[in-house]
Amino acid sequence: MKAIVCEAYGPPESLRLREMPTPRPGPKQVLIDVHAAGVNFPDTLIIQGKYQFKPEFPFSPGGEVAGVVGEVGAEVQGLQPGDRVLAPVGWGGYAEQVLAEGWRVLPIPAEMDFETASAFVLTYGTSHHALKDRAQLQPGETLLVLGAAGGVGLAAVELGKAMGARVIAAASSAEKLAVCREHGADELIDYGREDLRERIKALTDGRGVDVVYDPVGGAFSEPALRGTAWNGRFLVVGFAAGDIPSIPLNLPLLKGCAIVGVFWGAFARNEPQRNAQNLQEMFGWFRQGRLRPHICARYPLAEAAAAMHALLDRSAKGKIILTVER
Repeated sequence: MKAIVCEAYGPPESLRLREMPTPRPGPKQVLIDVHAAGVNFPDTLIIQGKYQFKPEFPFSPGGEVAGVVGEVGAEVQGLQPGDRVLAPVGWGGYAEQVLAEGWRVLPIPAEMDFETASAFVLTYGTSHHALKDRAQLQPGETLLVLGAAGGVGLAAVELGKAMGARVIAAASSAEKLAVCREHGADELIDYGREDLRERIKALTDGRGVDVVYDPVGGAFSEPALRGTAWNGRFLVVGFAAGDIPSIPLNLPLLKGCAIVGVFWGAFARNEPQRNAQNLQEMFGWFRQGRLRPHICARYPLAEAAAAMHALLDRSAKGKIILTVER
């Protein structure tokens, strides 16, 4: 099989397209013939040795795939060769075939194609877990989404609307904010030219927002935290800006707000049944047309490095995917 391989830590251009042995599933594993793979920010970290997990070399990046079951381990139940599935795999997805633990693999709804499925599980899974399980977002509350035009950000915008919240989308350009509006944002903040904290005040009549969804980090985290309402919840999702902010701990004390960590991968691993229930809820919203994954670019497997750079230079609006010819 062909695979994009990381043989030493480095930038995307250090990756190589190699012919690799076809993996064989263990008793609890599933072999998936990959049709499409999502490109996500953790993929850019894992190849540089900056992610929580450090696979042994050589390995393929790629944390989510959609495709067809090719082979099933002896102890796996409920799946069989030929099933259309998606799976969060951690790494290994930039390849024609990948192994996944059986508990990670879910059938794709009949209404969902492979490309859409490959753009679904990580971004929507992360954002749904953040808003539902960690923030306990309620109908009528106000949600601020930073980096709202990115993959997880745009998913949070749609999910916030599906859960009955008023959604304020914040992004770095008018072009990006136009995409957020198309996906349901009620209000917009262009923090490339507007003062984030002052706009939060203006849009909430000085009250502040109930929930902040922050996958960006960097310079905007503190003003967003300062813009929370009493009993607000600040969700720490990631650090796409590259800088992990230092937050004055007197702020949550004075504002009576909570800073809440979001690690969807650990949630899915430790509570697979609840995670599967969450995904089924989102599949229902997809069927109703309330969730519409926005794929802004498609690259063939051989151009994985270019796809990763498109993500790193922050030109992406929504999701980038790799496609595998079959």
